[in-house]
Amino acid sequence: MFQEALNYPRNSDSALKNVAIGGLLLFVSFLVVPTFLVLGYVVRALRGVLDGVEEPPEFDDWGEMLVDGLKVFAIGFVYALIPATIALVAVFATGLTGAIGGDSSGAGLAIGLIAFAALALVTVVSLVIGYVIPAAIVSWVRADRLGAAFSPSEIRPLAFSRTYATGWLVAFGISLLSAIVIGVLNVVVIGAILAPFITFYANVAGTHAIGSAVREMPLVEDGPDAPTSQPAA
Repeated sequence: MFQEALNYPRNSDSALKNVAIGGLLLFVSFLVVPTFLVLGYVVRALRGVLDGVEEPPEFDDWGEMLVDGLKVFAIGFVYALIPATIALVAVFATGLTGAIGGDSSGAGLAIGLIAFAALALVTVVSLVIGYVIPAAIVSWVRADRLGAAFSPSEIRPLAFSRTYATGWLVAFGISLLSAIVIGVLNVVVIGAILAPFITFYANVAGTHAIGSAVREMPLVEDGPDAPTSQPAA
């Protein structure tokens, strides 16, 4: 799976063109819109992989890519609210504890414990969300309903499956490898120039790893425990 994923972005006559465009978009990602376009391209690649297409898509139909990229951003933003909310509650709790306890040593200890517990919880939740978000995106793409990205019944079979976990780990390994390569190249000036292109390549390869791992898994409505009728999308 690892080798197939690494080869996927170049399984096309327009591979160099795709990587060049994707890298340039990430290079100017500070303009925001290019980031959405890259996210949209990744979604298009995921759709192709789920359909069994082993050739990466081209950059075209930019409006559709922009819309898909915005949807991916919305999914990530909603999930990111969870650790952000925990952090805000912790800040409020430490402030309240400090106001009630004043300058006492007990209040200082309580504030320290709350801050440590909140940091640990935010870290764990963030790691879990980093694992779940790709499953949420896959659920949306497979069901063609944005609500599927937030449906436990859609996400749970993916997130708790060995196949998804394997694909996610391969994608993570590719991302880690790209980070190492970028770190090595950063020793010379060329590293900063090539970083967006390597990152784009790694993201597309990771998309193949996850998509190919889960494409044979049945949709929720195709499973044995599905209800006889499904609500309208």
